[in-house]
Amino acid sequence: MSSKDAPPPLPEPLGVPVADSHTHLDMQSGTVEEALAKAAAAGVDTVVQVGCDLKGSRWAAETAAAHPQVHAAVALHPNEAPRIVLGDPDGWSRQGAREAGGDAALDDALAEIDRLAALPEVKAVGETGLDFFRTGAEGIAAQERSFRAHIEIAKRHGKALVIHDREAHDDVLRILAEEGAPERTVFHCYSGDAGMARICADAGYYMSFAGNVTFKNAQPLRDALAVAPLDLVLVETDAPFLTPVPYRGRPNAPYLVPITVRAMARVRGIDEEAMSTAIAVNTARAFDY
Repeated sequence: MSSKDAPPPLPEPLGVPVADSHTHLDMQSGTVEEALAKAAAAGVDTVVQVGCDLKGSRWAAETAAAHPQVHAAVALHPNEAPRIVLGDPDGWSRQGAREAGGDAALDDALAEIDRLAALPEVKAVGETGLDFFRTGAEGIAAQERSFRAHIEIAKRHGKALVIHDREAHDDVLRILAEEGAPERTVFHCYSGDAGMARICADAGYYMSFAGNVTFKNAQPLRDALAVAPLDLVLVETDAPFLTPVPYRGRPNAPYLVPITVRAMARVRGIDEEAMSTAIAVNTARAFDY
């Protein structure tokens, strides 16, 4: 195994345990039990396992049902919705090539997300939203229809809404305003600037910061973190992606949360314990556990 593929070492554990508010255990190496044990050793005692398609959402619910320290979020990712409607001839989504299913197929998939969202171990509907980075103009209608449906599902079941917003800030905020956001709405892997952070704060939206807040070119993210109300700030890995510096490019996992928490505390000018305490309280409030 080259050093680039090797898992980074276990960081100094946090004194106050926190939750990883967004992870993909199904995309990480090793077993769920190993990942949870390693996370616990680092002071990460809770994880939110996030589904991106039907298979992943079912797996998230099953995994949460089997492990008390895991909570599930279920959804069709913004890039999944156009693949269901328009097809996926290249097999981008790790599910092989797929035929176009049209709006009927999207309705069927949303009905399954609705069913899963009712389960007690499912604490959130997400990740849903808009992604104009990966999907072209032809996919926008499917993304938007799916996003609006997920907002409705979250509100009807009284669950949190977890937002994926990539290069689509204005449209995501517009649709949330048009539909009426659920009581608890989380911007996962927050990617806006300080101006958007103020808009989110006014609306009461949670902002979850990932390892990219440590990247050298991420000053706008640090500026956003600096102005976000402390009671609306969460931390996440989005593992296996977005591994924090100095391990950028290597596989991420929930046990690496302490690196990001410490970087966040430095940005805020508070001690690690104060940062961890706020994050722990906020995550439990956001996901109602």
